[in-house]
Amino acid sequence: MANDLIDLIRTRRSVRSYTAEPVPEELLDQVLEAGTFAPTGGGHQSPVIVAVTNPETRERLRRLNAAVMGRDTDPYYGAPVIVVVLADGGRGTFVEDGSCVLENLMLAAHALGLASCWIHREREVFDSAEGKALLREWGLPETLRGVGAIALGYAAGPEGAAAPRKDGYVVRI
Repeated sequence: MANDLIDLIRTRRSVRSYTAEPVPEELLDQVLEAGTFAPTGGGHQSPVIVAVTNPETRERLRRLNAAVMGRDTDPYYGAPVIVVVLADGGRGTFVEDGSCVLENLMLAAHALGLASCWIHREREVFDSAEGKALLREWGLPETLRGVGAIALGYAAGPEGAAAPRKDGYVVRI
């Protein structure tokens, strides 16, 4: 079992091109559940995970995220699912809490044969007036801050090999 986990960590890649094939609900549920088991500061479970499969909402998120970059691209690479991770901005560990959730989501996706990629700029999106409006529409408190998102789906092509690890990555004292 431990070797399987290490293998998953070593072989997971960030995928930047997805097919339009929908993610089956049972697989999506497993990925989302894995996110809920991430460690959080003081065990407070400050993150909130929002799975977006609705095409109109997905397009709205695409537009908001691309606007942060000043571009009109798809920062989610055409993935059929966007999983947004928000966390209580009042918690001192909200970034760390949400980051642990994102890692769990990506590893679970890989274990289930799905592809993913961590997407940035959710903080800017959900700190904006339009992002706050989305939170209200979703029935969520405006105190939530964006930590990140993952693009989730099936890879449109083969995943690349890992880049060599840099010298000095690990220092032992």
